Amino acid sequence: VQLQASGGGLVQAGGSLRLSCAASGVSIRSRYMAWFRQAPGKAREFVAAIKWSSGSTYYADFAEGRFTIARDSAKTTLYLQMSSLKPEDTAVYSCAGSSSVILSSIQDSQYYSDWGQGTQVTVSS
Repeated sequence: VQLQASGGGLVQAGGSLRLSCAASGVSIRSRYMAWFRQAPGKAREFVAAIKWSSGSTYYADFAEGRFTIARDSAKTTLYLQMSSLKPEDTAVYSCAGSSSVILSSIQDSQYYSDWGQGTQVTVSS
């Protein structure tokens, strides 16, 4: 699966952004798709995931209530709607996919085999 992320940018604290991740190559219906982020000097961290077939969603604690992960099955595109952004949300956001991850490991990036190139999100105070 090839993944192409877009939609990052500079936004003021309290603002919103929507990230997109276009998927192509093979069917992603059997996959979990996720967003991860990595801030400078920090480890990559899980943001949110969605089970493509059912639409079930999962969030990191910091994302719950502020971020929404969604998919457009017809367009095979993954989205991350982010609102009430904070300076600490500044990071490179990457989309990822896995056909083998199990629910208990959904936050572990090592189980994702497909990665997009990342898009920078900068939140100014």
